[in-house]
Amino acid sequence: MTATASIWMHIGAGSFHRAHQAWYLHRLLQQGDHRWHIALSNIREDAAPLLKTLAAQNGEYVLETVTPEGERAYEKITSIKTIVPWDSQLNGMIKQGSDAATRVIAFTVTESGYYLDNDHRLDPRHPDIQADLKGEARTLYGALTRILLARKAAHGNPVTLLNCDNLRHNGERFRAGFLKFLGLRGEEALLQWVEQHTTSPNTMVDRITPRPTADIAPRVLKETGFSDSAPVMGEAFIQWVVEDDFAAGRPALENVGVEMVSSVLPWEEAKIRILNASHSCIAWAGTLVGQSYIHQSTRTREIKEMAWEYVTQDVIPSLLPSPLDLQEYRDVVLARFANPYIRDTNQRVAADGLSKIPGFITPTLVESYARNETPRATTVLPALFFLFLQRWHQGELPYEYQDGALNDDALHTLLSKPDALARFAADETLFGPLAKRAEFASLLAETVSGLQSWARQPQPVSE
Repeated sequence: MTATASIWMHIGAGSFHRAHQAWYLHRLLQQGDHRWHIALSNIREDAAPLLKTLAAQNGEYVLETVTPEGERAYEKITSIKTIVPWDSQLNGMIKQGSDAATRVIAFTVTESGYYLDNDHRLDPRHPDIQADLKGEARTLYGALTRILLARKAAHGNPVTLLNCDNLRHNGERFRAGFLKFLGLRGEEALLQWVEQHTTSPNTMVDRITPRPTADIAPRVLKETGFSDSAPVMGEAFIQWVVEDDFAAGRPALENVGVEMVSSVLPWEEAKIRILNASHSCIAWAGTLVGQSYIHQSTRTREIKEMAWEYVTQDVIPSLLPSPLDLQEYRDVVLARFANPYIRDTNQRVAADGLSKIPGFITPTLVESYARNETPRATTVLPALFFLFLQRWHQGELPYEYQDGALNDDALHTLLSKPDALARFAADETLFGPLAKRAEFASLLAETVSGLQSWARQPQPVSE
């Protein structure tokens, strides 16, 4: 590593970062721009084995990408120069984050990792937040508090806090949550320092990145000769839109195809509502009819029609006017989902539905009613999720459902009630102002009833 290199510390060692942000910074290195390197870290212990594996490979790994036509490409990613070992007190992360060379602290902790309520504000009642308010570091907020206290004490240099998750207004909402957290912790001096010495740009990130499977490493070895214990695979498509508001400099991301903009809003809304919500729709529907993979479900006529009608009838009218060609974007997204070579699982995409409903889907419901239109196509999505949750409650899902916002006991109790659907429709955390709207509850009940028999019929799959 050169003495003059600036550090991009990333929190969240999952596949998406390694297939997305790390790829862009690698491309800069390939262009001869060695001014920025990545230091990779993780808050929770679950990534410790991966961090050890990457450390043994000097941070290098191979990214395999595949087009819808089956064309595969292989590239060794070299932008991660420092692996921050995990420890329970996050000492390594604190040391790296407080280093003056670290100028960006970025993170991917999934939508549920921000602990936001139905008003998109920090929910201080969550046990993890309660623990961090008492001094632990289970969450991003607790970890950043430790890092920035050390940074402020060491030198006080500014730093950018960059959200790289699928969260609407992600920089703004993270920042509001973090400032509230600091206030609740009584960290008034740090709160003022964060306000004055950090920025939190909004971003939009996009690349379908399934969980790595065992068949990737043998292909990598055959094609590259590199025996890789931590390969990652993603689709060929990639996009990153970032508001150009960095507190302490940034990589020349525009040189490698990142769209640096003054406002990310049009891209963000299109991506979250058209891609992310449709993805969840397809995963929940596919699971209900016995399918395992996103491409199988997208190629099932009824399921593709659900996603297409949702976007066409309700989302596009909600997003117009837009600088984007929304119909073309819809068609590109569905073509990407149908890629049979990605083999992205319904299990991965179906996860975190309790955060995705309010974040990805409820805004379109609300805006449709505001236009005096009945959102029949959009209501299919929470109806599918309710049927999905019923399967979970009955122990009939073919896989373990993972959801960072899930309270197992409370949800099992709700789903065991004879009026479970009415209670679901009345949940303000999920549906905001619609939770008190009788016509929405009626529409949801009608939609669930119409889907029940279909959801019990296994559908043939297309490979």
